[in-house]
Amino acid sequence: MPVAVDSKHPLDSFFAPSSIAIIGASRDGSKIPGLLLSFLRKNGFAGQVFPVNPNYPDIEGLKCYASVAAIGQPIDLAIVIIPARAVLGALQECASVGVKNAIVISSGFAEEGSDSAGMQDAIADLARTTGMRISGPNAEGFYNEIQRVAATFSPTVDVKPDAPRLLATRRRIGIVAQSGGIGFAFYNRARALGIALSYVVSAGNESDLGAGEFLDYLVQDTSTDVILLFIEGIRDTDKFLAAARRAAEIGKPIIVTKVGRSGAGGRAAASHTASMAGWSAAYDAVFAKYGFIVSSDLDEAVAIAAVLTTSPLPKGDRVAVVTVSGGGGIWGADVVSAQGLQVPELSEVVQAEIRGMIPSYGSPRNPVDITAQAVHSGGLQKTIALLAGSDDVDAILVVISLSSETRMPFDVTELKLLIDAQHKPIVFYTYTLPSQFARNGLAEAGVVVLSGLSHAGMALRQLVQRARFSLAAPTNIGSKPVDVSAHLTSIRLSEHDSKRLLAAGGVRTPNEVLVSDRSKLPDAIARVGLPVVMKIQSADIPHKSEVGGVRINITSEQDALSAYDQLVGDARQQRPNAAIQGVLVAPMAKPGVEIIVGTLLDATFGPIVMVGLGGITTELFKDVVYRPAPVSAVEATGMLNELKASPLLHGFRGSAKADVPALAELIAQVSRLAAQCRDEIAEIEINPVLVHPDGQGVTVVDALVVPRPRAN
Repeated sequence: MPVAVDSKHPLDSFFAPSSIAIIGASRDGSKIPGLLLSFLRKNGFAGQVFPVNPNYPDIEGLKCYASVAAIGQPIDLAIVIIPARAVLGALQECASVGVKNAIVISSGFAEEGSDSAGMQDAIADLARTTGMRISGPNAEGFYNEIQRVAATFSPTVDVKPDAPRLLATRRRIGIVAQSGGIGFAFYNRARALGIALSYVVSAGNESDLGAGEFLDYLVQDTSTDVILLFIEGIRDTDKFLAAARRAAEIGKPIIVTKVGRSGAGGRAAASHTASMAGWSAAYDAVFAKYGFIVSSDLDEAVAIAAVLTTSPLPKGDRVAVVTVSGGGGIWGADVVSAQGLQVPELSEVVQAEIRGMIPSYGSPRNPVDITAQAVHSGGLQKTIALLAGSDDVDAILVVISLSSETRMPFDVTELKLLIDAQHKPIVFYTYTLPSQFARNGLAEAGVVVLSGLSHAGMALRQLVQRARFSLAAPTNIGSKPVDVSAHLTSIRLSEHDSKRLLAAGGVRTPNEVLVSDRSKLPDAIARVGLPVVMKIQSADIPHKSEVGGVRINITSEQDALSAYDQLVGDARQQRPNAAIQGVLVAPMAKPGVEIIVGTLLDATFGPIVMVGLGGITTELFKDVVYRPAPVSAVEATGMLNELKASPLLHGFRGSAKADVPALAELIAQVSRLAAQCRDEIAEIEINPVLVHPDGQGVTVVDALVVPRPRAN
């Protein structure tokens, strides 16, 4: 359970204002300015409302003021819905009379570019200089369900006050969205399922208040138990990261949907690390670090929220599927298994107890098919209760039909006692569309009914993963400064130059010799020792294999001389404009598992470290894991365990177990270097790293460092 956080927050007066002025209020209830006033009053806002419009003496029985200054009373929140070019003046007047907060609904700012963007910059400057907090422009406002503050024009809050409210959960979800339409769509769908809400807020263009600060508010808010987050991109990065860490520390789940993943304009990058990253790899790295639950579907995200608000976390991944339909139960078991969860056969003791509650043609094994007949005899509820107290399983998926408008398959009073006392998740899925009668009855028991089987399966998996999550301790980049400026004399580096830079940063590299004069080759071989690897060196040829620039397992001096001539000749023929440094002579490395370790510099979150399956198959399989840099060796080990190829490091099919501790330490070293030198290094790639058997370390076979472009 999340730890309660009780403290005053600077945005308390924003989300729970005592007084609201609507600048641009209208008598026309069919348009946005009229809807804002109508929805505030219809939802029962208990504070004072002041319409502001010089064209009316009154609106809906309320005195209308010519200006904010004319109100003559303290205002906590101003909602601005007037033409864009008049907004700045109205906000300046608000600031001059001490208005604490403002929401700018008006559009026509940065989203239009040119002069309109300048108007938004002026709004941001006003917020900074006056201390008035401003949401928007181009915002859809917010809704505070607890205190019934409908500071929005979204039709989802156009409620009938006396209409019955389906409410199945005591725990509440809060919603932060950079799209007002989608944010209130989450609210609309969650409300329809009977999930209690705390807040839904639209961030708009974020001239001042951003998604990170709104997230911070919901993290500290004791009435919010689960957070739904819909983002395109984070602007207030530091606030966002601080809120993310705090949520992880106190155990408050965050479900995130990140859009813009197919954004045009990918990375023009020299390294595989950056070219594989994709447009949102850094976001996924941050989400993974702080335990965010990632969802790409609106209904799926709401289903996960429903399960989180109605269930404790499971102790393991064993699921019992209880069904009244054989086919439905098999389907449920398939879906759960496809999510990587177990559907184990139940113990003989438990099976024997279930047999006594179901017809002979049912099945007690798992899936547990109690049959439709056992519903009428109470076998369904008794079976769920039995499994709820059994150590055989960690969660229960109930697959049932809830279409009846007159019959309930449960005793609601007894079911409520079971749900209130549950110590493992019990998720209810109906394969027929649920009747309102069934929804209402189960809501009384504290049950949210799901009608998407894949969403139910996904929610169970996310609960299991959430239970396994632990926040990594903060990692220091190190107190000893690293100076790599001597190795950044060019805008591009060769492998040799890159390895020298890595060595200066504390990364152990092989004993290698750069030969730029053929006559020096015998001395180099004597220093390195046969057999050797020989590689062409040029900052203009980052991927040597593309020009045949590598020769391996050279066992004699004569073969080395011949290889030297071929390497230089081929490079000059295929890349005539490339500046050739020479040939790098290196010892043949012992066999090992090929891994790629790299970093990239993200515009939002800074240095990101990556590890994955290495070698020539790196871009083919893209089996990679990302985290914000720096990471500790412990966190690096966790990254390695997430790889699909991780069995290769742990003795797959009788092979020797790899030196994972040495690899984890290398990842940590590279991540610290990237973090320390974020102003100088854009990308690092070590590919491959050969990971030798346990206790024998790792070998940095090839490396590429890409400097950051220097300002003119």
